[in-house]
Amino acid sequence: MKDAFGLPQSLLVLGGTSGIGLATARRLIARRTRTVWLAGRPSPALESAAAGLRELGADVRTVAFDALDPDSHEEVLGKVFAEGDIDMVLLAFGVLGDQSRDENEPAAAVRVAQTNYTGAVSSGLVCAQALQTQGHGSLVVLSSVAGERARRANFIYGSSKAGLDAFAQGLGDALYGTGVHVMVVRPGFVRSKMTEGLEEAPLATTPEAVATAVETGLRRRSEVVWVPGTLRVVMSALRHAPRAVFRRLPL
Repeated sequence: MKDAFGLPQSLLVLGGTSGIGLATARRLIARRTRTVWLAGRPSPALESAAAGLRELGADVRTVAFDALDPDSHEEVLGKVFAEGDIDMVLLAFGVLGDQSRDENEPAAAVRVAQTNYTGAVSSGLVCAQALQTQGHGSLVVLSSVAGERARRANFIYGSSKAGLDAFAQGLGDALYGTGVHVMVVRPGFVRSKMTEGLEEAPLATTPEAVATAVETGLRRRSEVVWVPGTLRVVMSALRHAPRAVFRRLPL
């Protein structure tokens, strides 16, 4: 169960090697989280991530999870929930893709969409049902400001995040009043392994800053969290910019 401050004692991270997922786990372990499940493809990186969290004093377990294999999600995630209640699920997996390549290789573009959207819909619904059955818990979904309005530079990734964002908001409405809390987190450019080598965008942030925002959002039971918060105003302006103007912006 969550503590008096609304923070989880048990955590499931879908995307067990995610920089933001691990930063969030570290921050929550420093508070009250004692049990952590890292779900991801079996790899030395996943085991290393688990070992690092164990050093912080948590009981950490790994589970083989593949976002691109939705047929396995119910069984794999069901086994996690069968081990005991999960106070918080963090949906943290996703791929950025390569826009120039993906435009010319439709199969690669589909893989981005299947990972970021289809895999999230499948695993998100499985976890939502399990949380609803236990009667409590939070589902935190890592979206992106890229989903607010598709940009020429990354519209394949942005469109997949737009779908994810809409799905998570709708799921939150569907679960309202059940004891399950859904929170959508919209970071801007995050300095992480996924964005290494890319030109940094204005108002860039870090995995640690996102983790702090997640903790604050949990305490407040927020439904949408922007990181940094000023992006809410920036994206509101960009969302309403005329298309002819928007396409000429250096974004």
